Amino acid sequence: MSDSLPHWDMSVVFPGLDSTEFNHAFETTCLKINHLTALFNQLGIQKCAPQPLSQDQVKAFEQVVRELNEVVDYATTLRAYIYSFVSTESTNDLAQARLSEFYQAGVELSKLTTRFTAWIGSLDVDQLLATSAEAREYTFAIRQAKIAASHQMSPVEEELAADMNLSGAIAWSRMYNNLTSQIMVPVRDTSGKIIEMPMSVVRNLAYDSDANLRRWAYEAEIDAWKKHALPLAASLNSIKGEVITLVHHRGWESPLEQALFDNAIDRQTLDALMQAMRESFPDFRRYLKAKAHLLGKETLPWCDLFAPVSSSQRKWDYENAKALIVEEFGKYSEKMGKFAARAFEENWIDAEPRSGKQDGAFCMYLRKDESRVLTNFRPNYKSVSTLAHELGHAYHNLCLSTQEPLNRDTPMILAETASIFCETIIRRAILPRLTAEEQMEVLEAALMNACQVVVDISSRFLFEARVFEQRKKRELSVAELCSLMEQSQKETYGDGLDIKELHPYMWAAKPHYYSGERSFYNFPYAFGLLFGLGLYAVYLQSPDTFKQGYDELLSSTGKANAAELAAKMGIDIHKVEFWRGSLDTVRQDVERFEQLIAGK
Repeated sequence: MSDSLPHWDMSVVFPGLDSTEFNHAFETTCLKINHLTALFNQLGIQKCAPQPLSQDQVKAFEQVVRELNEVVDYATTLRAYIYSFVSTESTNDLAQARLSEFYQAGVELSKLTTRFTAWIGSLDVDQLLATSAEAREYTFAIRQAKIAASHQMSPVEEELAADMNLSGAIAWSRMYNNLTSQIMVPVRDTSGKIIEMPMSVVRNLAYDSDANLRRWAYEAEIDAWKKHALPLAASLNSIKGEVITLVHHRGWESPLEQALFDNAIDRQTLDALMQAMRESFPDFRRYLKAKAHLLGKETLPWCDLFAPVSSSQRKWDYENAKALIVEEFGKYSEKMGKFAARAFEENWIDAEPRSGKQDGAFCMYLRKDESRVLTNFRPNYKSVSTLAHELGHAYHNLCLSTQEPLNRDTPMILAETASIFCETIIRRAILPRLTAEEQMEVLEAALMNACQVVVDISSRFLFEARVFEQRKKRELSVAELCSLMEQSQKETYGDGLDIKELHPYMWAAKPHYYSGERSFYNFPYAFGLLFGLGLYAVYLQSPDTFKQGYDELLSSTGKANAAELAAKMGIDIHKVEFWRGSLDTVRQDVERFEQLIAGK
């Protein structure tokens, strides 16, 4: 950890959580939600019997959409502001209290969006779109709402589900985040002294150059998860149980069917993607075996999965990362370069790992054209790539900022588009400038990431599918969850890893499982990686033409499904050949990695 690493600046929004300005904004948002509720009641915005579209309904739609957009905008900024404190300082009681209060208000807003969806389902949407130019701006959202409405329970049941969610999935998810961010893990350092460290710091030691420290950190991490496994298993069982119940009562075939709808793709696309991923497993196992050989191991144990392999002395410190990203983003386009410079200058980024801070990295939309980025930065290329990745999300938010809130709702699979593209820009730019040792470091970071997104994501997909299947019958024990996780890892990593040393508690380490709103929070990352690589290949073929359409694609990710948007860039995501082509880039990196090892 370093005092020189920045914390994000939230004072430009409000002076503090206890400030008059924040309290006024919170009260205003609640009043706006109450006003919108009264408007819904006045205009009859709720599920009703199908009937011919009237002019009054057209006017009601146009009025409601404008006011709903305004309320969503207010609520989004408010939530991001509060969460910026919770995610970096989970022991902040005031922030936790305000987040709880916000969730109470958020439930009321979610009820309104549910009512709005049900109402759309009652309308003749073809006639609405033919009649209202304003409605045509939301064509995709309207047609998706029509389908979603057919999967709603009765209005009373939907309202009850929203109320119960506060003490159900939302509560369990908050418990998970708070508990895991505060776990202190005793780890032996290189001098033999036992030091307590936050879990996020311990997990970062997996990237350390000291093999002993990596092993001690891995063993300490597993032991810590084991000690905290019972409440985490209770959280996972409860969240998945709630999802299964609601999916059944809403008439979805399975949680996966709902996840595909939420991500605006069909099963044909998922099957093509997963087939290409499975076909690539042997290539990733070659990479893992090559890494094991380089580390002097017969097979790679989990504790060495993220071990550095280069003897390069290059320091990837934060200031150099900042300069590199601004420079290379600027070479792609002036707009992207200025955006990156602004993000650093205005302190959008919280980079320092510390106790109470959430592990991993994310980007969240804040307001207008601003986002905030959380990372746990270490001086290695992996952290540089992660920083570029999260800034890619922020650039996507910049492009989306021209849209109304209801047209900014981007499915997860497309949310990864700009992030993968941006980290690819950095990697492709830096490689030719590096020595063989430095190239190995960068290539290894890229392959490590691709292995996680293709192989590990596949294991997480298998695990979640099996958890859902078994959770239908009863709750799963800690031992059963660990067994399912190891089984999934064996099937995907195969002989690329030492099967005696896997990570049975990965279900506890990954926060993605603990979202009641998003099931299968895994395959979208694989889609994003391979779609982003495919887009980069299109960019290389015709840079100027690509740039003209790329920002428009990013600004439209809430206005069309994935297949339609991909088609505009000349891509057919239904065909396995496209996904194989994206993975060819990874295969080339594996071959180059093997060549560099052979040359050592």
